[in-house]
Amino acid sequence: MRSPPTGLGAVHTGTQIEWSLLSRDVEESIVPAATATGLGVVPFFPLASGMLTGKYRKDEPYPEDSRLGFAKKAGAAGLARFATDENFAKVEAYTAFATENGHTVTELAIGWLLAQPSVTSVIAGATKPEQVAANVAAASWALSAAEADTVAALG
Repeated sequence: MRSPPTGLGAVHTGTQIEWSLLSRDVEESIVPAATATGLGVVPFFPLASGMLTGKYRKDEPYPEDSRLGFAKKAGAAGLARFATDENFAKVEAYTAFATENGHTVTELAIGWLLAQPSVTSVIAGATKPEQVAANVAAASWALSAAEADTVAALG
């Protein structure tokens, strides 16, 4: 870690970015820049509004009490950006990998982020106590570098 400059006031030590297995464009710009300057990365939306929890299925109605269910009722298209044919196919591949390794897709989504060298923590939201428990359990899967590379290649 580099020493903070003197006389400049606050020193930045990290950055929060949207980053998940379904939102990876930051890997081309922000993540390398943060890494090069010694900043930690704290991803938010690691479960892509629930897409990486297994609760949504292609061509099936969204649960009414879910984020995408609420968004559909409200006519909000913002969260629907995750519910694409391409993303549903990726989620199937990630789910298969997780299941083959004795884990859930939620555990994979968070574990994969935590396996990234620049990630210092992950911000995972929850609306129910069981989601908090699932998010905590997800941190227990320490993916190897090889596993993380395999997962990255799936998407």
